[in-house]
Amino acid sequence: MLGDGHAGFGGRAGETHREQSRQGAPVRPINLSEAAERAVAQHRRCLRALVPAAPEPKPEPVPEEETSGSPWPTGHRFADRTRARHAAVHALLEAGHRRRSIQRQLCMTWRSVKQLADATRPEDLFTGQWQNRSSILDENKTYLDDRWNEGFTNAWKLWEEIVPLGYKGSYQRVRAYLHKKRTSPRPVAARPPSPRTVAGWILSRPETLTESEQLRLKTVRAHCPELDALTRHVRTFAVMLTECQGERLPHWLDAVRKDDLPSLHTLAAGIDRDLDAVIAGLTLPWNSGAVEGHVNRIKMLERQMFGRAGFHLLRKARPALHMTPRATLTHRRYSLRL
Repeated sequence: MLGDGHAGFGGRAGETHREQSRQGAPVRPINLSEAAERAVAQHRRCLRALVPAAPEPKPEPVPEEETSGSPWPTGHRFADRTRARHAAVHALLEAGHRRRSIQRQLCMTWRSVKQLADATRPEDLFTGQWQNRSSILDENKTYLDDRWNEGFTNAWKLWEEIVPLGYKGSYQRVRAYLHKKRTSPRPVAARPPSPRTVAGWILSRPETLTESEQLRLKTVRAHCPELDALTRHVRTFAVMLTECQGERLPHWLDAVRKDDLPSLHTLAAGIDRDLDAVIAGLTLPWNSGAVEGHVNRIKMLERQMFGRAGFHLLRKARPALHMTPRATLTHRRYSLRL
């Protein structure tokens, strides 16, 4: 449950952690540590409070040639192609070529050459489909941006999430939108600490934490009521463990159930199944550490003898003894437990 499989919390594992806590080491009961880490992982969004806000990038100066109201900046493939074709047509016109000749040289239709030749500027051709056409994905872009900022970048999973929200477009459109995000340069931002790191702060004695760790833990607790409650429960449990106050355990279980911490609820349900033994382990000075030590020694011998205690070893030990495979395995099993 809380400690080793045979001893419960009052066994060898509980006594070890109790002794470590007296010496100033972190208080870390086995399953309480796992429950705390799961609780922190469920509220990992709160850890972003520890990341300083990235400075806003300075706006790049806009070239003068693009301040003429052009809806498409330099670098857009359709706009660049139109500008290049417009420049080629007007260069040939200035060189004295006729439109039919330009049509043959540039392999264009007569209508395309006429449109390019009649246009004074290439921006005059940016009409119709060029003018800020809406997309079926526009209503879901805010949701996609939020999920992207949370670190979820799987295009297929995001497409599956927005379909129930009313999106009727294709997966390829979502993939193309996220591809632009994936390939665009992004500022390097600091990463928040991992749930295991924050759980380590919560499970450690406050005086053993550095000043920076104490400040960061205080920030997390201020931004997340659930993690603040988790810290209080863990430290209350540590006091019960180190000072042998097992009679306070029922009140601790009632307080845990009042908060929205499913991982601690699971831990509390496990304690309830063996409540008297856990209270005794937290109160009495005796434990089953000696028995657990023998069990651990037997397991160690089994691991050391794995692959060696076979027929060859038994024949050398008892050459006159002929055993069936079943008898041999039985002999090996009991010989290792003597």
